[in-house]
Amino acid sequence: MDTVTTKTSSQQPKLKVDWRELRKQKQQSKHEKELKRVRKAEEEEEKCHEKEKRKKEEKILGIHQTVSIAVPASIVNNAQSAELKTYLIGQVARACVIFNCDEIIVYDEYSTLENVDIEILRKDHRTRCIAQMVRVLQYLECPQYLRKYLFPIHEDLQYAGLLNPIDSPHHLKEYDKFQFREGVVTDRISPDNDGSYVNIGLRKEILIPQSLSPGLRVTVELDLEAKNKKKMRGIPVSPSDPRKRTGRYWGYSVRVASTFSSVFSECPYSSYDLTIGTSERGESVDAALLKIPSNYEHALIVFGGLKGIEAAIDADETYLNIQDSSKIFNYYINTCPNQGSNTIRTEEAILITLSALRSKLPISACTPLRAFT
Repeated sequence: MDTVTTKTSSQQPKLKVDWRELRKQKQQSKHEKELKRVRKAEEEEEKCHEKEKRKKEEKILGIHQTVSIAVPASIVNNAQSAELKTYLIGQVARACVIFNCDEIIVYDEYSTLENVDIEILRKDHRTRCIAQMVRVLQYLECPQYLRKYLFPIHEDLQYAGLLNPIDSPHHLKEYDKFQFREGVVTDRISPDNDGSYVNIGLRKEILIPQSLSPGLRVTVELDLEAKNKKKMRGIPVSPSDPRKRTGRYWGYSVRVASTFSSVFSECPYSSYDLTIGTSERGESVDAALLKIPSNYEHALIVFGGLKGIEAAIDADETYLNIQDSSKIFNYYINTCPNQGSNTIRTEEAILITLSALRSKLPISACTPLRAFT
């Protein structure tokens, strides 16, 4: 019987190692690692340069000045029908966006407000115009893709769909590429229960690291340089950041003032360092333009109602001892001297005044938009 013999490991022939080739491979691997390290360092350095360059550009483009206008809600009652009331409010919104206004203050001309809650104001016939004006202004300022989440069907918005859109720069389309977007926090829960999903008008919601309440409107800064475009991320920022950092106009905020004096005392900034009152009894705008400085921080332009600013000042107990209305403002001007009509409607006065003061108002930068790829 034949026997099969097997070679043990000690009997197997040893493979000859080519030490030169092995050393060469190690050197090549080391060289490749060094190249990767250098490339990574160069990329990081390039990113730092880009960030510094972007910061410098933001300092140049950024606009830190603000313009606020104060309008009496009583002008809404001057319209003859519900459609015309809504259209009048739309005219005010359009004028403010055209001239880059940051804040619209709706004040009570007769100082009768005790509560600024919108629903409570609607129940009183005298103050219902305030509630309607605030709601329509907020509706028009909101980007279209967020309105169904933030504005339920309401009587005050019955004719808002017929208004001309304000077409503000922050009303971005789905294909527009910009580092900031307006969004609303959804009720979708993140896998790790850490963060929130936000609908910003794109096909997919984005994830932010903060856990916020669903239904909250937020301004989000996107990471456009992220490699994975399908899973975009962002961080919530202040609504004023887009304008301060890029110079791009980002809509207006709406504030209710219970009295005429509240227009000044409840200022969201430290104070208004430039206040302008408009009246037919004021100084001609042609002469006033030479005096109004352009290096202000926060400007306020106040408009009167049917009876003018003087009636609103007389109705406010804070100004009982004020005999001359012009003393309340830095400048008291007539923006349409030698007018042909006996009366100028407030919505017309807003356009006339902002046009006349255009050289003194901050002009937003026209940041070009690109499409998402």
